[in-house]
Amino acid sequence: MPQEFITIGRFIGIEGRKFPQATGEFTALMDEIVLTSKVISREVKKAGLIDDISGFTGEMNVQGEQVRKLDIYANDLFKHILKYSGHVCAMASEEDEDLILGPTYTNSGKYVVLLDPLDGSSNIDANVSIGSIFAIYRRVSNPGGPGAMEDFLQPGKNIVAAGYVLYGSSTMMVYSAGNGVHGFTLDPSVGTFILSHPNLKIPDKCGIYSVNEGNYHKWSRGVQLYIDHCKGIGPEAREKPMSARYIGSMVADFHRNLLYGGIFLYPAHKGAPDGKLRLMYEANPMAFLLDKAGGFASNGSIPILDVEPKALHQRVPLFMGNRQEVETVERFLREHDGEETPLEKEKSKSK
Repeated sequence: MPQEFITIGRFIGIEGRKFPQATGEFTALMDEIVLTSKVISREVKKAGLIDDISGFTGEMNVQGEQVRKLDIYANDLFKHILKYSGHVCAMASEEDEDLILGPTYTNSGKYVVLLDPLDGSSNIDANVSIGSIFAIYRRVSNPGGPGAMEDFLQPGKNIVAAGYVLYGSSTMMVYSAGNGVHGFTLDPSVGTFILSHPNLKIPDKCGIYSVNEGNYHKWSRGVQLYIDHCKGIGPEAREKPMSARYIGSMVADFHRNLLYGGIFLYPAHKGAPDGKLRLMYEANPMAFLLDKAGGFASNGSIPILDVEPKALHQRVPLFMGNRQEVETVERFLREHDGEETPLEKEKSKSK
């Protein structure tokens, strides 16, 4: 048992008392997110045993991806619990095309929530860590009416709080409300999250790079040369090569890099010219956490938190982790994007 047995509820309450103007609504909203994540954690641990929550539904979501039964369960649970909490005037989910509005009594809610209910769900059947991601914004539309698109299309720098829940060998919630990044581990014996990783800071060293190298020949020359640099090859090679670690569940890759020091990349490529990851549901929440933990996230040219969103399901190239390493990627892109890749040169010669 930790020397100080601080539950997540107690911690959020202590933090809330630092703001005399606080009404308690944010604390109550976080309580609902904590409850939802505990229920999802319970179901994830049963996923290999119960057919009702394993495998595919046979449907495709708004992102064009196959939907798994546990995706639907997590999405429906978040919507059911948060929609009727009274603290949220509207929600948006990676799984739903449109805004999710609650009963009329929720029109007084001060917040909106964006959700990736189950990130990395393609790994469920392989028993690989998966997660949930959330971001909370203050509404900017007139109170008293339903939530509106303007409440959601805010840059990441306007986030009030963001976090993720990692369902792995243990279940962890990592979140920030602007005052540091804190990690809590679910203690199944008492049924609550306990503060286990206070004031997380990404280490200064960066020994890990995380990327799907199967896309190497689809990337721009700047990205290719940066990856060569990470591996210690080419004219701009690092003196000490980095280790390649890629899980394919972004929450798990992000969590490892936050603890050990690393960089995660999902660049644009020929098959995904705008990138693959979603700005509102994945990039912004993680960029917010990194900002509070001493890291940095970029789309290759500007900070992710400064990107002005144009659409609810907007995609974005993403480079995030240790600040110095992300800035190194940006330099490679500035200096080498526009150059022909080796594959392009071969094709040009053959013409």
